[in-house]
Amino acid sequence: MPGPNSQPTAPAEKPPSSEPALRAIAMPADTNTHGDIFGGWLLCQMDLAGSTVATRRARGRVVTVAITGMAFHRPVMVGDEVTCYCNIERIGNTSIAVKIESWVRRGIGDEPIKVTEGLFTYVAVDASGRPHPVVRKEG
Repeated sequence: MPGPNSQPTAPAEKPPSSEPALRAIAMPADTNTHGDIFGGWLLCQMDLAGSTVATRRARGRVVTVAITGMAFHRPVMVGDEVTCYCNIERIGNTSIAVKIESWVRRGIGDEPIKVTEGLFTYVAVDASGRPHPVVRKEG
C-alpha cells in the first residue's frame, strides 16, 4: 500500500502500434570521444525513416526542408536497437509533415524506451529539384 506522501506513477509510455519505418543498431563508430552516440547519427536515422514514408506517400522524390519540435529525451547507448516510427501528420500542396518517434531496446531487455521525437517536413520535387504538388490519393 502506498504511503501518504507517495505520488501515483505515470503509466508507462508505449511505442506506436504502427509498423516500424526503420531499425538500426547503434555502433561504436557512431560515438563521440566520450562514448555517447552522436545526436546527428540519430537525426540521420530519423530522416531516413521519415523520407521513406514521405517518398511512398508522394509517390516520388522528396527533400527534407525542416525539422521542428525536435526533442532528445534520453541518450542512445552503443548496442541499442533503435526503432523509428513514423506518422504522417499533415499533407499540404507540395509538403508532407511526418512525426517521427525513436525508441530503443537496451541489451537483452524488452522494455522500449522513447529517446527522441520530432516533426520532419518534406517537399515533393521533380527531377530538376523543383517543388511539385503531392499526388492526392484516389478513392
